[in-house]
Amino acid sequence: MSETLVNTENQIDNLKKESGGDLSNGHTKSENNNENCTDKEAKRQAEKRELQDKLNSIEETKEFLLGRTTHRPSVAVICGTGLGGLADVLSDTKVFPYEDIPNFPISSVHGHAGKLVFGTLGGKSVVCMQGRVHAYEGLPMWNITFPVRVFAALGVKIMLVTNASGGLNPEYAVGDVMILKDHINFAGLAGRNPFVGLNDERFGTRFCAMTGAYDKDLRSLVWKVSRDLNVDYVREGVYFCQIGPCFETAAESRMIRLFGADAAGMSTVFEVSVARHAGLRVLGLSLITNLCLIDCDSAKPHASHAETLESGRIRSEDLKRFVSRIIAELPV
Repeated sequence: MSETLVNTENQIDNLKKESGGDLSNGHTKSENNNENCTDKEAKRQAEKRELQDKLNSIEETKEFLLGRTTHRPSVAVICGTGLGGLADVLSDTKVFPYEDIPNFPISSVHGHAGKLVFGTLGGKSVVCMQGRVHAYEGLPMWNITFPVRVFAALGVKIMLVTNASGGLNPEYAVGDVMILKDHINFAGLAGRNPFVGLNDERFGTRFCAMTGAYDKDLRSLVWKVSRDLNVDYVREGVYFCQIGPCFETAAESRMIRLFGADAAGMSTVFEVSVARHAGLRVLGLSLITNLCLIDCDSAKPHASHAETLESGRIRSEDLKRFVSRIIAELPV
């Protein structure tokens, strides 16, 4: 082979490497880059459309509700498993089944009535969720936390979130009520966070601080009310959130306790995170419905959903009186 031919082939090879394509079919690195840019831009546009669709869905739900009730709530309450009776303390109520509300998520779990109740209590306009949607039901985080976005759009200033949880602190007993002073978002640390994805500043800041998520003044108010009513079953501690639906193993319970948690459950922190993102003040209460076992060979009864519901039923009247007084004294 002549020296000229060899040099020519080497030049062609070098051009192929530099262009990132095959010169014989006309594809060049520049063209490939253009295609990549086009794909990225299409993805960005799709994400923007998705964000706008989310904003539109919030507005649609807000307008649907405001057009069918005269209530303009400043307080929102989310009732945990077995705690839907808290809505019974409201007067002048207007009730919306979740399935009748545009875009609203529907719970599939027994013990969650699936009703949005507007009413008044202590001179305040309140909206109360009788039941929530959990991550273990398979819905995206956006759907799980959608009601909180609607609350913010309705003008809610304070959100009271309740749940049923398993006690980890050895000083806790079934029937205690724990004021949430902090939480461990175990699912969020593993990537199941409601803020994953493109952020829109109309929702809230890109990087939302969770320190102080549970309002200190509101926590102090609960302690004041407990003293006024001579309530002796109030505690304050850290809530640990896992996805569920399985209850914790004994080994997992020991691990969670070592992490610094006092109670564990399968909800709440996603709603709280979004509430803080939207600028709402948050108060959290957790009813201890069972005690987490730390010995896998323990002869004590294992945790069950039935036990959770029964514990809520037993404490329901006390909680109605307690929560009613708390709501009546909220600074809104």
